[in-house]
Amino acid sequence: MTFTDLKLTRQFLNAVEDAGYDKPSPIQIKAIPALRSGQDVIGIAQTGTGKTAAFLLPLLQHLKYAQHTEPRALVVAPTKELALQIHAEALKFASYTDLRIQAIYGGIGPKVQIERLQAGCDLIICTPGRFIELYSHGHLATKRIKHLVLDEADRMMDMGFMPQLRQIQEIIPNKRQNMLFSATFPNRVERLADEFLLWPTRIEVTPESTPVATVRQLKLELPNQRTKIAFIEWWITHHLGEKRMLIFARKKEEAESLAKYLQRSFDFEIRTIHSNKGQNSRINAMEDFRSGAVRVLVSTDVASRGIDVPETEMVINASVPRDPHEYVHRIGRTGRAFRNGTALTLNDPAERYALERIEELVGEPLELIEAPESLETFDTPKFERQLQAREIDSELRKRDPNYQGAFHEKKKKGSKGKSTKSGRKSRN
Repeated sequence: MTFTDLKLTRQFLNAVEDAGYDKPSPIQIKAIPALRSGQDVIGIAQTGTGKTAAFLLPLLQHLKYAQHTEPRALVVAPTKELALQIHAEALKFASYTDLRIQAIYGGIGPKVQIERLQAGCDLIICTPGRFIELYSHGHLATKRIKHLVLDEADRMMDMGFMPQLRQIQEIIPNKRQNMLFSATFPNRVERLADEFLLWPTRIEVTPESTPVATVRQLKLELPNQRTKIAFIEWWITHHLGEKRMLIFARKKEEAESLAKYLQRSFDFEIRTIHSNKGQNSRINAMEDFRSGAVRVLVSTDVASRGIDVPETEMVINASVPRDPHEYVHRIGRTGRAFRNGTALTLNDPAERYALERIEELVGEPLELIEAPESLETFDTPKFERQLQAREIDSELRKRDPNYQGAFHEKKKKGSKGKSTKSGRKSRN
């Protein structure tokens, strides 16, 4: 099937061709006709499968050309990074039209965004908080909105956006077309769909949370964080070349520490993005990574769904995500647009339980690799051993409510020893 078969008009066919798409993906084949006909749609598709184009192309075709000054369609995304990514795609697909498309998001002052909205807008791509803020101050008119897209709905639920989404539902017209796209469809997303969509068509092109088939998934167990860093240094030295690599850490402190260690070993720039970084810093890092000016980017999960750089050939999980669904989104940053990619998860002894949950979710064990013989390994410092022990205790306690922890067992053994010694003394 071609995009022509999906009955897109010539200006969008030209834009698709300019963007380098030669044939539609499965989610596009199923979603575009349903959305063109005006149906409410639930789209469940793994990351990197072209779902952004699946809702943008029919949405833009509905809008056709610039009209009025007030917006007629709204796309809601959970993060600024994702809103910017969708905005860039929308501009690309609307390049042969006069449609006016604006992105509004927090982290920067609203003045410029307000000015652009007042100049006229057909499509808004926004984060929930900034949309509510601008509406509550009278800078947004919503009476003409006829199309609503909730993208990455599962992520919005994880981030606690349900109150803001309900506010948005109350202030936009009831008579509208609704689209909800998500990589997973847990109960809370199903409840969201029940509130927002009317008799929706459900489109699911892959099993929920299935990683992209073009990604080779590897795992490597290492004893501690310092050895993980040594391995990443080894991999960059021997394999990076001109490729681009994305490294994920669980916490912003870990991301900063990792980037500083790596920066000492290499003469090219290594950037980080996380929630403590300013908006301009994050945008610039993303743009430089996209252009290739930056080849190594270290990020927390704030960017796991906001990076769309098909040239990313390698993802390294420097720490295992506690939520197995987050793993799917992390590794979905590679293997995009039908390219091949590699995802390597480094895990210490305390992370094996989180890794087990990931393997259960994806339906098979990750491919185990061996550390290179030349890799320098480091002893695990006491504080890290204690952290690992506490984490293992926490996991075992979840599995067995009667488990009282390694410290308790150690104390119990010590008590037995003392009583025996005491008994000997009394016999003497």
